[in-house]
Amino acid sequence: MILDPVLAEVRRVREEYARQFNGDVRSLMEDLRRRHAESDRESVSREPKRRRKTPTTSSDLARR
Repeated sequence: MILDPVLAEVRRVREEYARQFNGDVRSLMEDLRRRHAESDRESVSREPKRRRKTPTTSSDLARR
């Protein structure tokens, strides 16, 4: 399997960042929220994509 160098670096940086908080996800998230609040970058929120109803029974399939 070929290792993608960009993906490898993203994973390395993620692990280093998590190590700063000894794997404590709450502390990590608090830091991310603090950094986001201090940032002057604009945040973009989008509505979630609507899921299509999938057939669950054979009679539902027949209606399609």
